[in-house]
Amino acid sequence: MNILKLIGRSDNLFQSDIAKHDQELKRIITNSKFLVIGGAGSIGQALSKEIFKRNPSKLHIVDISENNMVELVRDIRSSLGYIDGEFKTFALDAGSFEYDAFIKSDGNYDYVFNISALKHVRSEKDPYTLMRMIEVNILNTIKTIHQAREKGTHKYFCVSTDKAANPVNMMGASKRIMELFLMRESQSIDISTARFANVAFSDGSLLHGFNQRIQKKQPIVAPNDIKRYFVTPQESGELCLMSGLLGESRDIFFPKLSEELHLITFSEIAVKYLNMMGYEPYLCTNEEEARKLVETLPQEGKWPCLFTESDTTGEKDFEEFFMEGETLDLERFENLGVVKSQLDYKEAKLNDFLDSIQRMKSSLDWTKKDLVSLFNDLLPGFDHKETGKYLDSKM
Repeated sequence: MNILKLIGRSDNLFQSDIAKHDQELKRIITNSKFLVIGGAGSIGQALSKEIFKRNPSKLHIVDISENNMVELVRDIRSSLGYIDGEFKTFALDAGSFEYDAFIKSDGNYDYVFNISALKHVRSEKDPYTLMRMIEVNILNTIKTIHQAREKGTHKYFCVSTDKAANPVNMMGASKRIMELFLMRESQSIDISTARFANVAFSDGSLLHGFNQRIQKKQPIVAPNDIKRYFVTPQESGELCLMSGLLGESRDIFFPKLSEELHLITFSEIAVKYLNMMGYEPYLCTNEEEARKLVETLPQEGKWPCLFTESDTTGEKDFEEFFMEGETLDLERFENLGVVKSQLDYKEAKLNDFLDSIQRMKSSLDWTKKDLVSLFNDLLPGFDHKETGKYLDSKM
């Protein structure tokens, strides 16, 4: 599948920047030891392959998904083969005591890349999944930074999101809060991060769902009013690599807006996708019609689609990679921008946030309203859009 064509591009977004700095990247990687946390997800796999193909002296990958880890190893062995250094994978949860024992027994890494995250807006629909989002996106980040610092790690990278810039949903806000903690922790260890566009066809994404719907002979559903920027999985790995290895402490990398990177709706991509698969989209008026027609239309070279306006909680009308008042460096790279982040956090508020979360966890009793209120206290101006409707209630 030509992902670039589907998202309306012909070239790799970062190819000129990678080419310009490739010798430096190779030199660093060949002489360094790496740990990738969350390395078997879509972004993690892309990053792991970028590191692997430059022959690191040590590459360890941790991920909670045993099945994804197996596929990563098969993919690497089938495409890149082997390296001179040590390559090992571990099916571990970064929040577990087993992971802590793993770090205690080794932990000898020059670079730690934390790619683990709960990334779905739909994860904020209930207070329990929302608390796990806080655990993964914020608390595990703080813990793994402390472990990296104690073990003498040279650089820590953690992935953020475009939705952290002026967030309107809890997922984006959790990543913005994570960024504040990154700024605090960067006083004692070098840390950089990256705000992402959507990664096309990443695991669990709507575009990945298009593949699933075709395989399962089900209708294609997409919003027709939400526009997003997209990068390919390979570009996501390159973005992490460039920020982690070439970024200065507190730098936040992001894809620079250009003619190559432009907004496109999910429904537009759905039409291109179906055309590429040999089908003509057939627009339906409701879910029942779409489910019924999928039994007959494909034989006619058509596929039932339901394109509707978005009305669910947490959807942002537009995407942005930086906020008013942030200092930008748009000169160092051709297609990468850098936020030169300021230490604008308030220590007391961060500590109050952690204390409140710990009290909730200890009591095993909290509501979504409690967590939203806590986020509002830490992020003045946080514009949480609650509509009462969630993606799980739609086809």
